[in-house]
Amino acid sequence: MLLAIDAGNTNVVFALVDGGEIRARWRIATDPRRTADEYAVWLSQLLALEGYDRAAVTGVIVGTVVPRALHNLQVLASKYFKTEAVIAGKGSAEWGFALDVDEPQNLGADRALNVLAGHARHAGDLIIIDFGTATTFDVVDYRGAYKGGIIAPGINLSLDALVTAAAKLPRIAISAPETASVVGRNTVDQMHIGIYWGYVAMIEGLVARLKAEVGRPLKVIATGGLAILFETHTSVFDTIEPDLTIQGLAMLWERSQQGN
Repeated sequence: MLLAIDAGNTNVVFALVDGGEIRARWRIATDPRRTADEYAVWLSQLLALEGYDRAAVTGVIVGTVVPRALHNLQVLASKYFKTEAVIAGKGSAEWGFALDVDEPQNLGADRALNVLAGHARHAGDLIIIDFGTATTFDVVDYRGAYKGGIIAPGINLSLDALVTAAAKLPRIAISAPETASVVGRNTVDQMHIGIYWGYVAMIEGLVARLKAEVGRPLKVIATGGLAILFETHTSVFDTIEPDLTIQGLAMLWERSQQGN
């Protein structure tokens, strides 16, 4: 069984993958100081709760956009799972698709994994929107080449900036407004409208601009933990795949093993 680890800026997601199917997933706040021993204690308990033993894990792959977190995850694999972690984008786990951009070395592992899985699962040209710490829009052509995209502040970052900079504004939970009205009658409602409908407008506007620039039909795939927040309030998504990054890790690991 494969342990796929997606280390993002906000959370580290651990997923058990067996035969291409995700059997279990857990997340923990990203902290580059967290040691392999701390990960092991936490993860061993969760494995046991799901009815698994550490010995069931025979392979580990790590994709990370937090370089300082990598070492302890590698130690976790070697010390507690008795295997060398495969690192997404390195060695036998190179991406395997064209990076048709000015700075290919700067593409985040999470975005590359989304490109890999998105192209494998969907034909044609794609826009992949990942709702994470940042919201990213990635354009993938019908051959699977990465053509570039957009980086925007994530919705939580936008809310944090608003609350931090405006002393009288309260901290609110991000949720879909109860009505479609964009005339708020109180401060909290006005904040909900500005954050939520403003974000929907940004998504729809940027997708429209991307489609106009590419000039060919584009399928829009949404992923990331907050994607479902917008699912029922916009028609811009063709499909939502919350586990696209983990699926990319599993595909990359399988490819890395083909020569072994």
